[in-house]
Amino acid sequence: MNLEKNSWLQLALQIKGSVFPIILPRIIFCTAFGFLISLIHYYGYSISEEIFASVITNVAYNLVLGLLLVFRTNSAYDRYWEGRKIWGSIVINSLNLARNIRLAVTEIEPVDKEKKAAVLRLLGAFAIATKLHLRRSPINSELETLVTSSQYIELKEAKNPALKITFWIGDYLKQQQLHNRLNIHELLAMNTSLDSMVEAFMGCDRILKTPIPIAYSIYLKRLLLIYCFLLPMKLVHDLTWWIAPIVALICFILFGIEEIGNQIEDPFGTDSNDLPLDEICITLINNLEDLHSAKAVENSITLN
Repeated sequence: MNLEKNSWLQLALQIKGSVFPIILPRIIFCTAFGFLISLIHYYGYSISEEIFASVITNVAYNLVLGLLLVFRTNSAYDRYWEGRKIWGSIVINSLNLARNIRLAVTEIEPVDKEKKAAVLRLLGAFAIATKLHLRRSPINSELETLVTSSQYIELKEAKNPALKITFWIGDYLKQQQLHNRLNIHELLAMNTSLDSMVEAFMGCDRILKTPIPIAYSIYLKRLLLIYCFLLPMKLVHDLTWWIAPIVALICFILFGIEEIGNQIEDPFGTDSNDLPLDEICITLINNLEDLHSAKAVENSITLN
């Protein structure tokens, strides 16, 4: 029980992975403005409380807190969760296709075993290529161990490496069917999994290329600034020198919620709040290797 409490408190106070370092400059800026308003009020300059109280209560509260921030965060999380479901589909269809290839494709000649192992590696290469595409990164050494040297050169020159890999996998399946190592029904079932992988790739690409409209983001940021600038003027008559810490706390809450939406809007990056695509790809590749190793062990047992 104490361990759970300590873990909860440790997580609540953790800086790494939080949005606090990002929003800190905004908090300092608004807090400094609040302190300036306190100084102005202290030296006797009049600030009309009624006007600012009306604006804060009737407009900013309803729009910023009641609608825009909530909608912004929910929209961003929908994109994050959809991206995770799509990557789950990539993993499932890759493993199903690998399992079907492993069990259904007949190995007549020694070279057939090598080709089967190569196409299983291509399934892992598809996941890596998809990840690199979503991160707008060039083809790198992550793919070198999964493809041949000639394929690696082709991928570096291809406009869409992930779709190029699906073409190679589909060509392999067709060749196995033409050489009677795979029947037509098995081919159709495997192509269905391959089609689902392509569909998942396009789903991720759709999320990547359909950001939250820039006009919406600009409008929300402006309303947040208006709210945070008017808030000290509303509270200064009652709080005076407490304005700075109160403004800092409210800005921490509002800017934090808005920044969380910014962080998870594109779930495919390398930030700590993005999807763990590196771990997903590594796990998938390891599982594919286990499938191939299981086949080798099975053959060894059969021969003995």
